[in-house]
Amino acid sequence: MTGAQAECSDRFAEMYAVAEARSARSRRVVSALLRTLVYLGALITTAVLVFIVGYILVKGVPYLTPSLFAWEYTSENVSLMPALVNTLLMAGLSLLMAVPLGVSSAIYLVEYAPRGSKFVQLVRTTTETLQGIPSIIYGLFGMLFFVTALRWNLSLLAGACTLAIMILPVVMRTSEEALIAVPDAYREGGFGLGAGRLRTVFRCVLPTAIPGILGGIILGLGRVVGEVAALIFTAGSIAQIPNFAEGLGAVFDSTRTLAVHMYVLASEGLHVNETYATAVVLLAMVVLLNMLATFAARKMSKGRQHD
Repeated sequence: MTGAQAECSDRFAEMYAVAEARSARSRRVVSALLRTLVYLGALITTAVLVFIVGYILVKGVPYLTPSLFAWEYTSENVSLMPALVNTLLMAGLSLLMAVPLGVSSAIYLVEYAPRGSKFVQLVRTTTETLQGIPSIIYGLFGMLFFVTALRWNLSLLAGACTLAIMILPVVMRTSEEALIAVPDAYREGGFGLGAGRLRTVFRCVLPTAIPGILGGIILGLGRVVGEVAALIFTAGSIAQIPNFAEGLGAVFDSTRTLAVHMYVLASEGLHVNETYATAVVLLAMVVLLNMLATFAARKMSKGRQHD
């Protein structure tokens, strides 16, 4: 190597080192900026959440009186107990219909349907489209089909069926993503041991995907508990617990959930303080249900790891 070549090589190395230093400084600046934005977003989100929850607690907790939890609703006590019971019944019925159908559909799309087929793409597109439809559209559909066409009238069953259709896309998509996230090694291991596809799905794949599936159920549960528009058109707003002494005929009684109860009280403008108290109970119920579902998911996940 001549002197000129050595000098050119040294100059190139020096220029490369300078460029690398500048690039490293730029990466550090961008990284610090993105980190700051993430922390700022987290801080704003936490602050908004704390403000909303704190405002509701401050306005509602002083009005949580015993009369508010009376078993029967009257215009004097505006009891939320019938609405609370109806909310649990509505959530249970809607999940009972939506979860098995949604999880089964997800299992078929992931485990049995040909991957990349047009049918699977059509179903996924349809499901994602249904997730974006406003809830009042579901309410109008439920009113026309369940209430009018099937002659169920404003009832618990009509509201539960409408909510089941509403949360079905959420349960289906989250279950599908949870099944896709399961490594193929689990399936190959089951096939290698001589298990059939059905046994492999239920013994190897599905237990691993249960935490993700429960996450979708939690999302659906939150939407069911807080829904108003769809239930006004399908379940009605009568503050009474269905008379189960009638047998199965009780599901055709008109009911009112906690969210609808809040809407009615707020629209009347006569019991604003009780509206905030109802919001406290609704918030506590949602948090409790989410905690129970999360606890169940963690227990199942730990049990699966021990196995």
